[in-house]
Amino acid sequence: MDFSLNEEQRVWQLKARKFAQEEIAPISLKRHCISDPRETFDWDIIGRGSKLGFRTLAVPKEWGGHGADLVTQAAVIAELAKADSAIAKTFSQCWKWSRLIALVCTSDQKERFLKPFLADDTYLLGYAATEPNASSDNRMPPENDPRAGWKLRAERHGDEWILNGGKCYIANGNVGKLFFVSTRTNPDVNIREGTTLFIVPRDTPGLRVGKVFNKSGWRFYQNAELIFDDARVPNANIIGEVNGGFRARGGDASQFGDFELAANALGICDAAVEMAVAHARTHRQDGKRLVDYQTVQLKLSEMHVITEALRAFVMRTAWERERASRGEKDASFVNAQFVMIFSKDVVQRVTHLNMEIYAAAGDMMDLAVDKLVRDASVWTHLAGSTILRIMSVKALTA
Repeated sequence: MDFSLNEEQRVWQLKARKFAQEEIAPISLKRHCISDPRETFDWDIIGRGSKLGFRTLAVPKEWGGHGADLVTQAAVIAELAKADSAIAKTFSQCWKWSRLIALVCTSDQKERFLKPFLADDTYLLGYAATEPNASSDNRMPPENDPRAGWKLRAERHGDEWILNGGKCYIANGNVGKLFFVSTRTNPDVNIREGTTLFIVPRDTPGLRVGKVFNKSGWRFYQNAELIFDDARVPNANIIGEVNGGFRARGGDASQFGDFELAANALGICDAAVEMAVAHARTHRQDGKRLVDYQTVQLKLSEMHVITEALRAFVMRTAWERERASRGEKDASFVNAQFVMIFSKDVVQRVTHLNMEIYAAAGDMMDLAVDKLVRDASVWTHLAGSTILRIMSVKALTA
C-alpha cells in the first residue's frame, strides 16, 4: 500500500496549509477567548475558506463541487485543525452531509438543497441527533427497547409531518441553514425500526434555536439547542423511507464521521508537537535548554511516536474507506471506529505532554498550549467515544 499523496491531493494539502497559517492561525486564540459562545464564531473566515473550496470539498464534481476523495479530505482536515481544530470541524461538518445528499437523496432533493448549498458561502449543514436523554443510546441502542433513543416525535398530517421535541448540542445549530433531523415516527418499536430522517431547513415554521452551549474547548464550533414546536416539514423532505432512518445512510460506506474526527485530532497533535519542540529548543532552565534534559527528550519522543502512529492509521483508514466507498470488489478495510478510539487517547496524551513541557506556563489561559488541551478534552465524549469501545469489542467478538 502506498499512502503518498498524488499531485491533486498535494495541491489541496498545500492550499489548506497556506490558508491555515495565513488566515486561521492569526485569529484562533482571539476567537477562543471570547466569553460569549455566540460571539466566538466568525463569518468572515468561513466565507474566505468557502471561496477556496473548503466548504464544498466533498460534493461530487458533476454537481459543481470538488469531488475530493477521502485521503484528500483527511489531509485537508489535519492541516486546518493544526491551526484551529474547531474551525476545521466547522468546514468538515458540511462534507459528510453534502456527500449524503449527493449519494442517497432524490433528484428533487438534490435540486432543492444541494444547489443552494453550493451557491451560498454561508450555507452550513448540521445533524440533529442528540437529545437530553438520548445520546450514546443512538449508536448502540438496547435491543428491542422502545424507551431508548430519540424522543422527538414526527406525526403525519396529510402531505406534512408535524415535529415536536428538542435536540441539544447540535453542530452548527445556531449558524446552519439546513439540518438532518432524526425523529421517532413509531414510538412502539426500537429506534432501529421506528426512526425517520428528515431534511429540515432553518426557516421551517415551528423551528427555533434555543441555548448556545458554552464549552471549554472547540469554542469556535457552534453547538446549540434546536426546538421543534409543531414544526411543519413536507413529506418530500424524508431521506429514504418512513421508519427507515437507520438505513438512510446505508449508501455511504465511508464511515466519514469517525475518521473525520481522527484526522482532526491528528492536526491538534501536529500543532502540539511543533509547539513543544520549539519551546524545548528555546527555553532554558538552570542554564540548560529544556531539550537537553533527558526527561524532556523522552516526552518529545513519545509525542512524535504516537502522533506518527495516528497519522499512519488515519491515512490507511482514509485510503481503505475510499476503496470501499467506490465499491471495489477486493477492498478490505478497517472499521473507522477503531481509529476514532485511538485518536482520543493520542490527542489527549500528546496535548498533556505538551503542557508538561511548558510546565507552569502551560496553565496560563492566554497560551495556545492551554487551548490545545481544552480542544482535545472534547474527544472524551465526542461521537460516543466511550460507547465506541464497547461497540468495537462486540464487533470483534461477534
